[in-house]
Amino acid sequence: MSAFKLPTVTDSQSGWGPVGLSAQFRDIPYAPYSKADKLGRIADWSAPEGTQGKDNRGAGGDQRGGRAGFRNFRDNYVPFGSNAANAFNYQHMEDEASFSVVDNRSGAQKKTTGFKSASGQRGGRGGFRQQGQQRGQFQRLGANRGGFGGARQQQGGQRGGRRGYSNWRDFDRNQRVRDASVKVGSDWSMLEEIEFSRLNKLQFEVEDPEDIALHGAVATYDKAYDRVNTKQEKILQQVDRERDNVTTSEDPILTNLAAESVPEGEQRVFATDSIIGVLMTAPRSVYPWDIVITKIGDKVIFDTREGSQLDYVSVNENSTDPPMDTGDKDNINSPSALSLEATYINTNFAAQVVNSEQVAELDNPNPFYGADEESIPLVGYRYRKFDLSTTEEENISLFVRTEVDAIVKSAQGEDSYITVKALNEFDSRAQGAGGAMEWRQKLDSQRGAVVATEMKNNSCKLARWVVQSMLAGADHLKLGFVSRTNPKDAARHAILGTQICRPKEFASQMSLQITNGWGIVKTVVDLALKLPEGKYVLVKDPNKPVIRLYAVPKSTFEEVEEEGEEAEAETA
Repeated sequence: MSAFKLPTVTDSQSGWGPVGLSAQFRDIPYAPYSKADKLGRIADWSAPEGTQGKDNRGAGGDQRGGRAGFRNFRDNYVPFGSNAANAFNYQHMEDEASFSVVDNRSGAQKKTTGFKSASGQRGGRGGFRQQGQQRGQFQRLGANRGGFGGARQQQGGQRGGRRGYSNWRDFDRNQRVRDASVKVGSDWSMLEEIEFSRLNKLQFEVEDPEDIALHGAVATYDKAYDRVNTKQEKILQQVDRERDNVTTSEDPILTNLAAESVPEGEQRVFATDSIIGVLMTAPRSVYPWDIVITKIGDKVIFDTREGSQLDYVSVNENSTDPPMDTGDKDNINSPSALSLEATYINTNFAAQVVNSEQVAELDNPNPFYGADEESIPLVGYRYRKFDLSTTEEENISLFVRTEVDAIVKSAQGEDSYITVKALNEFDSRAQGAGGAMEWRQKLDSQRGAVVATEMKNNSCKLARWVVQSMLAGADHLKLGFVSRTNPKDAARHAILGTQICRPKEFASQMSLQITNGWGIVKTVVDLALKLPEGKYVLVKDPNKPVIRLYAVPKSTFEEVEEEGEEAEAETA
């Protein structure tokens, strides 16, 4: 039996680790190790032959080696210490990668259509038509030329499928560069920039509001318009009753509330339902807009400018191909012309579908008209107070002027408020129609499809109407479908039908979260309350999903308002 001898063990007196380097380990390169290195297998016996090459590709360098090769490609690992210079790595000096072909002419490539027919065989246009689809319908679905099922193209190497098909003619489409709603001055300073992706994550719950005052008069809705259809349409009449969009600072009721002495510790914010609706649906907006913010002590006032875009109704704002301004002043399908037309339709439709002989007077008269004036619009104003406080120490009150358009009798004989809005059709074949159906052919038989298309093309507008109805405490939202009597004539319209819905149910159908909207309002209000006294402007970028807050001089927009007042005086 051989004798057992213990190895020499050197004890380190200064700490843990070896004392020195043995002679047998000298002049041997060190293999560095980084924490970023991923510890893998010492040897992978399950990998097929030819899959150990570059990028885990096969022996040819271009194809994957079966299922195991695909697994190794997915679960790629690096050996110990391979991220740093390793002296132990074997350098293959005569690799096949060093070989180059003298004749570099490209071979003839086989042309393929990129999609398969229903039978699973590749085919041309006829193979696609076997699926019961038309090329025009497929293009409207926004599919990709590369294939119906998302297969990979052989030539381009790009993933096909439904996505991206509508982009194959982007070279033939004019670039949409919109102008800002207000020109940013050189003396403006940007304080904050918030992306819509951040706004979508906000959440805040608000309790039931408190009614402060009721003003105006409301007429009863005429139920005869519920029987209107495409075969028994009614001409839209021009009603001699204008409805002014009075801004917050010019509202006498809100002005009196702002002039009151504020209790200690209370902060007050004043706005209209239109402004709050814009903020709550900001992530859905595409067109530019701006809101003027004035900070005075512990009070914040949200205003709109004279002639602001928020006073008008947009058309197909969220369409994939919205109306385009061609520069032709006589173009009746330009964004500005369609916005004026939609505003005109909404004003006259709300006044026509009510019975002016059955009017319910509210507690107080209309604050914007005198008792002796004629043609006073029948609209009710509900001034409501919302509590935006998050803690007991915080006391933030939001005063909002909301509007209701009519009342209806419930089954129990009680009066309930409703808001009345109108969707309009201009020309289903014109640019910017957004793939809308012809209402006179589809409205009665496919009402759901028509409404779904409007939800897609006018997501922001419908969401704003739903929010305003909920702010006003309306039980229902009455939607009207109004179309041109002639697609080439923007002055004459006809009512083709109506639909009533509950705001909360309609919001759920549109995936509209009211708590997210209140979270946006809460964020903007908290940001405004922290600012020093002065004037600010919240601007929606015309081409990006971003809102920016600017600090502006106090005299901003005052000259424009004075010029507008002088023009009105000269006209009178």
